[in-house]
Amino acid sequence: MTARTATVTRATRETSITATLVLDGSGKAEVKTGLGFLDHMLECLSRHARFDLSLKCEGDLHVDDHHTAEDCALVLGQALDRALGERRGVIRFGWAYAPLDEALARAVVDLSGRSFADVSLGLKREAIGNIACENIPHVLRSLASAGRLTLHVDVLKGENDHHRAEAAFKATALALRQAVACSGFDDVPSTKGTLGGTPDD
Repeated sequence: MTARTATVTRATRETSITATLVLDGSGKAEVKTGLGFLDHMLECLSRHARFDLSLKCEGDLHVDDHHTAEDCALVLGQALDRALGERRGVIRFGWAYAPLDEALARAVVDLSGRSFADVSLGLKREAIGNIACENIPHVLRSLASAGRLTLHVDVLKGENDHHRAEAAFKATALALRQAVACSGFDDVPSTKGTLGGTPDD
């Protein structure tokens, strides 16, 4: 299998982002978004998926956190999609549970080529650090959208919103680690022979 890596640059009037993703890495992350909790979540994702990730963003944080959170996830998703290429030789499916103290999260991934996300974190606070809680599940949805993957994430229990969110990202990372792993076969894992986004692949 060839090296699975991609670099994506996105520049708009709202954000300027560059990200490099290496799927077969060691979990090394250098993330600077201007949003401390978002940095923490993306570092968790990188570490537990064993992706190497470099992501830097300059966003319009004087407006609010939405554009930065969304666009960073879109760029990361695009990098994931490009690094996967034809999605040949991957396991395709992944699922995981991840606890963080009293919180427990579940994530299921399908590298289907079709964008779909059902994310239910049950966060109750208005914000964690300097990111609105409404934008935390939006990050996962945007990642799935740009990454052309199906993602189901739900937090099964937990009292602390920081723990709930972090468990969700860790579970997603573990599921992605399974899904992108090499299967040992050189085919596209689909009855249609392609993961290009058509129904029932």
